[in-house]
Amino acid sequence: MTGRNKLKARLRAGETVAAAWFELGSPEVAELLVYSGWDVLVIDCEHGAAGLEAGLNLLRAVEGAGGEAVIRVPDASEATLKRALDRGARSIMVPMVHTAAQAREIASYCLYAPRGRRGYAAPIVRATNWGTMPDYGATAHEELLLMAQVEHVDTVDEVAEIAAVEGIDMAFVGPNDFAASMGLLEQTEHPQVRAKIGEAEKAALEGGLLLGTITGVAGPGRGYAELREAGYRFIVGPNDVHLLGGAARAAKAQAAEALGEAAAEAAPTTSY
Repeated sequence: MTGRNKLKARLRAGETVAAAWFELGSPEVAELLVYSGWDVLVIDCEHGAAGLEAGLNLLRAVEGAGGEAVIRVPDASEATLKRALDRGARSIMVPMVHTAAQAREIASYCLYAPRGRRGYAAPIVRATNWGTMPDYGATAHEELLLMAQVEHVDTVDEVAEIAAVEGIDMAFVGPNDFAASMGLLEQTEHPQVRAKIGEAEKAALEGGLLLGTITGVAGPGRGYAELREAGYRFIVGPNDVHLLGGAARAAKAQAAEALGEAAAEAAPTTSY
């Protein structure tokens, strides 16, 4: 590795990395999170306020504050992945990767020939600092951290084959959609859901994949320490919506108590 992707280097060195979701799409909020200690942010272009183009521009805010960013792209299309890579995303999370065939296609879109079929425009894109990195074409595959989201029960039987796909580095387990695919929406603690996720975890680890997931809704005793013990190396915890909302509710409750007002009903603060 050239050392450009510090997150990948940290994970490969065996570190367990805690990250935060970035949903609101504000560069000021991105800087605030990084300066507050969340040095890895997942810029969510699937469910967050920022679309792909805005999300890619937010890379500058995260990196400028000294942080590292993962882009969760909105889809797995060739055009989306090519654009994310050319604009400088080195760590990419792809949602809804259900089959090994799909994983192979995704990897091929992200790797230059002969490993894949990524379109070449290296001399004119931000990823090469506008053409000032002559070794980029030869080393881009080393610096890419590609996360495939495993979030469907049918994918469990595909994980071992996904692990064999060159270019796929991590299985990122999405417990909410996983539970929904079993007809158990929002029942992430259900024994059947936990058992199937356990199968996916085992297959990923045996296949040499890094494991990632969220904290907060993955079942009892599935906090940072427990997830690390289970083999996870990338754990995404709070998001900016809940951090801001939780602080706002707490401040309002404090004011209401002091003034004898009725406190607002608390909203859930778990991650998604």
